Amino acid sequence: MNRLSTKHLVGIKDLTPDDIHLIFETADNFKQIINRPIRKVPSLRDITIANLFFENSTRTRVSFELAEKRLSADVVNFSSSTSSVSKGETLIDTVKNILSMKVEMVVMRHAAPGACVFLSKHIDAQIVNAGDGTHEHPTQALLDAFSIREELGDLNGKKILIVGDILHSRVALSNIYCLKKLGCQVKVCGPPTLIPRYISALGVEVEPNLMKGLEWCDVANMLRIQLERQDIRYFPTLREYTMQYGLTLPMLEKLDKEILIMHPGPINRGVEVTSEVADSDHSIILDQVENGVAIRMAVLYLLAAQKDVNA
Repeated sequence: MNRLSTKHLVGIKDLTPDDIHLIFETADNFKQIINRPIRKVPSLRDITIANLFFENSTRTRVSFELAEKRLSADVVNFSSSTSSVSKGETLIDTVKNILSMKVEMVVMRHAAPGACVFLSKHIDAQIVNAGDGTHEHPTQALLDAFSIREELGDLNGKKILIVGDILHSRVALSNIYCLKKLGCQVKVCGPPTLIPRYISALGVEVEPNLMKGLEWCDVANMLRIQLERQDIRYFPTLREYTMQYGLTLPMLEKLDKEILIMHPGPINRGVEVTSEVADSDHSIILDQVENGVAIRMAVLYLLAAQKDVNA
């Protein structure tokens, strides 16, 4: 198989394991390209991509824009705060106006879960989900799994611990889908109030004790506490959260093995992880950032090729 089974990337749930492996293999090639003196290829020279970010973003937006420019695509950047959305224009009208300017692909981040799926059913352009509410963040999950593969090889059987605000995290859900499709064992750890009731239905176990989780896992993915999505108080204080679920270097030094530490960013240093952990040899956080560009190049390239096949 040398093409994706789907026209859009709205969620990991829609991808097959073959799709994921194809994205990884393509990203391997693009990573070689972005590490050479001339980092640009003409693969998407005739493609126009609109980046529609209805939520604030730094890493994801910059990563997508860099990936698009490395592929020689024409790029249109859209911010809802400076657009007619603030005047009451609907999502479909906004996007249709942009598409009338001959845009082939839309990368969108939106606060509403399912916004990308909704859009994919109403417009002709290809949609890439850059995060929709508390639903999914597929390219983050792909780059996370790609980063683990780079360090540990085949992911089948690897033990991954996801720690933190599982309930509000689109990164957690996409990671669970992706890692399970690749044969990983997954456990989650966090305050009981931040663990979704449906978690066991995803084939995931809950480990309430962080130290026991660290002793079990090969990789710990430390998630940010998403206070902006919490409409009620889920735990007494950040200090109490940190005492139970914050990762420190002495905790890692107690282990009788080496484990990898990941974080999708932005990091709240001193809350999820200390600075010593984030900057340690255990951490592959900066590798995740670098791999994000290669993964997003691969996704955009493969989707564009899929459109050519369907044309």
